[in-house]
Amino acid sequence: MFENLTKTELYSILTGIFTASLIISNVIATKTFKISIFILPCAIIIFPIIYILDDILAEIYGYIKAKRVILLGFLMNFIAVVCFNITILMPTPPFFINAEAYSTVLGSTIRVLVGSILSYLIGSLVNAKIMVILKEKYYNKLFFRCIFSTIIGEGLDAIIFISFVFYGTIPLYAILIMIFGQASFKVIYEIILYPITKYIINFIKALPNN
Repeated sequence: MFENLTKTELYSILTGIFTASLIISNVIATKTFKISIFILPCAIIIFPIIYILDDILAEIYGYIKAKRVILLGFLMNFIAVVCFNITILMPTPPFFINAEAYSTVLGSTIRVLVGSILSYLIGSLVNAKIMVILKEKYYNKLFFRCIFSTIIGEGLDAIIFISFVFYGTIPLYAILIMIFGQASFKVIYEIILYPITKYIINFIKALPNN
């Protein structure tokens, strides 16, 4: 299936994985789990993959093509949210006993929706931009570029989303703990998976362009 791939063909595959991961992360984000004092959304199971793919796309294809994928991911996620909410509003037959659970899992408040859109767009675009800018000066320091861009991107993502959604509803210290916990977990996630990220980048660089 993946034999004799070119960089152009793999770009399409990475785009599909990126958009699918984004939509999945927003669906499972409605459930949370607790580690010590940190309460985290289940989206962090898959969401860091988006930033890893962001690094790969920026490193191999440049900022413009990475930006296209980020905006496409936003568009497809927006379409998914619209479809979810349309289906929630449609008349439900009496025998469909899971209507409330369906609405709880797939429905999004305006505040959550706007917060997730802003945090995703700003965090992902900044991550890709930093990755490309640092490449000019630190070309041989891939680990530094991947992790530093993630710290900034994921940090902005966590600050924007959690502040936007929870400000005024929970104490400030709880918001700060959530921001620190979410950003830290995602950065650690990328550090652990860095060998895979490096392997994929080197693999794609060795492929023919067309």
